[in-house]
Amino acid sequence: MKCILMNKNTEVLLTEYESGLGVFTKIIEVYNIDYSPYILKSFYEKDDINNNPFRTNLSDWFKGRGIPSWRDKLDLLLHRLGIIAPSELLDKAMGLSLSDQYWLKPYNSNIEYDDINFFDHDFDYSEFMEASLSKNSKTIVKEASLKTPNNTTDGMLKKAWIIEKGTRYLLKSGYRNEILQPFNEILASEICDRLGFKHVEYTLDTYKDVVVSKCPCFINKDTELITCYQIRNNMKRHDNEEDYEEYIKVLEDNGIKDARTKIENMYILDFLIMNEDRHLNNFGIIRDVNTLKWLDVAPIFDNGMALNVPYYSDDEVIIAGEGRFFYEVKPFDEIIKIVSDLKRIDISKLDGIVEWFDDLLHQYQNITKMSDKRIHLLCVLLNRQINKLKSLIENI
Repeated sequence: MKCILMNKNTEVLLTEYESGLGVFTKIIEVYNIDYSPYILKSFYEKDDINNNPFRTNLSDWFKGRGIPSWRDKLDLLLHRLGIIAPSELLDKAMGLSLSDQYWLKPYNSNIEYDDINFFDHDFDYSEFMEASLSKNSKTIVKEASLKTPNNTTDGMLKKAWIIEKGTRYLLKSGYRNEILQPFNEILASEICDRLGFKHVEYTLDTYKDVVVSKCPCFINKDTELITCYQIRNNMKRHDNEEDYEEYIKVLEDNGIKDARTKIENMYILDFLIMNEDRHLNNFGIIRDVNTLKWLDVAPIFDNGMALNVPYYSDDEVIIAGEGRFFYEVKPFDEIIKIVSDLKRIDISKLDGIVEWFDDLLHQYQNITKMSDKRIHLLCVLLNRQINKLKSLIENI
């Protein structure tokens, strides 16, 4: 089918699109490359718009908007949705997302962005939420419930967008039988609140027999999230601190204020909670889609893979964990060294947070069935990380 890739109300390019597969077979004309997805600009050649890298990466980008193949219990979700592959979902609502403003407009159609976007228009999410989050649902989702931004959610965790009092919230569960991730998100929010770090506010909720984290959408209909991965895509890879320094420079050159401090805050949080999954797609910047101006570093989000979730043991507390630092996997004790001024952190603001976390875990113990021993060991681990940071600050 012939369609136009749109960025809100701006026409980006005219293309032939293979419905159901998420593949672009031919690019007919490029109208405005500046308004294209940021990652595509480095592949664009004005005199050869169908060069293989550009067209292939356009298809990869679009398919990447869909639910990934590594989503927890994807086969069960697809059965409940009544579809064969996640790429089928991209056609149900023109590829619309709550992370940006891109969508596919059928050629010669009169439809407008203001008629269909999910920031202004409500959507039916109840069936999709049950299909995604419930352990025992036998629901087969109706077609109307497939026209939602849930079609364009990434990541491995089961999740669903919902609407409460006009606000769009994302619910996320734990991975497989692990129940700690939602609590880690709330812990991260509490630490950020106390230390004054800009972040997405997470709270806890329950859906039937599942504890989930809940956060508001931090994008609106005039903005988009551009991830670090997209920004770094056309830059030389060094596999050392140069990658970090070049990223900071790009942000500063594009007018982002206090970029270094804000990125440092993210790594300070990661040190405190031992977040192992700070990959390049879960931090970035916010851009105005109308003016293309870079507005700010994205608030800190996606902090669930922390406190030894992948290799928890009832028998010991493992404190020598490793985190992600751009293309490297490094000990947290090494990553924290990139922070230029730890003295600015008032570590006393975290006084009592271990007890607060202990209380939080015990409040939900009747649902999570988390043992007293595990709660104790998690609190020991958190306390050790806080004390390690305190010692680093005192020894400067």
